[in-house]
Amino acid sequence: MDIQGLRAFEDNYIWLLREGRHVVVVDPGDEAPVLRYLAEENASLAAILLTHHHGDHTGGVAGLLTQHAVPVYGPAAEPIAEITVPLREGDNVSLPDFQIELRVIEVPGHTRGHIAYFGVLNDQDALFCGDTLFGCGCGRLFEGTANQMWASLNKLAALPAHTRVYCAHEYTQSNVRFAQTVEPGNTALQARAANVARLRANDTPTVPFTIGEELETNPFLRGAQAAVAAAAERHSSAKLSGANEVFAVLREWKNGFR
Repeated sequence: MDIQGLRAFEDNYIWLLREGRHVVVVDPGDEAPVLRYLAEENASLAAILLTHHHGDHTGGVAGLLTQHAVPVYGPAAEPIAEITVPLREGDNVSLPDFQIELRVIEVPGHTRGHIAYFGVLNDQDALFCGDTLFGCGCGRLFEGTANQMWASLNKLAALPAHTRVYCAHEYTQSNVRFAQTVEPGNTALQARAANVARLRANDTPTVPFTIGEELETNPFLRGAQAAVAAAAERHSSAKLSGANEVFAVLREWKNGFR
């Protein structure tokens, strides 16, 4: 199976899973690059997977359906009119024309009903997480609470460390700058920053990355680390009683970080 990322808008990735001529698309915010790919590659759309309702993830669905009558999988708890197969925690998705199965993980926080898809592709664990987990970052809390997002991130952090993470935005470099402000003494983070800078200088994607990388460098997963907690306490001028409170401070801090 081939996994490809199509670029859309300023920094979105639309992920394609391809086996032979059959293609599944994840979070098509814009139909144009998908339709262009299908035409150029003489490929056939088999299904659409959605993680949440934001327009930069769903805006291309209607346009794709006018030309391809395919099932649309997505979160049962979100108002997306085109969904034909609503999904909840623990559901399994068996994709048409593919010999794979994806498990649904509910990850509220960025939106109220956000979901992610986890499965084995090409003998490698893979996660399609929309806007929940980013390289060295996480999604903003538009609808959910800090405690919800903290719980969601912990679900993802518990996946195998070698899991390849396919998030939906190229935010890693800006997120790394914030992470270095929080934890400047993290040597793994310093090495990642240098690698990310090399990749972006060549306009090379930083996605996918692995859960293991995030556990070593992403401050939003590292609230239990003394250096991260201390930075959050200095920023908030308050004594914090747990990693969830550290996360809440970090998320608010990042909202205003430039």
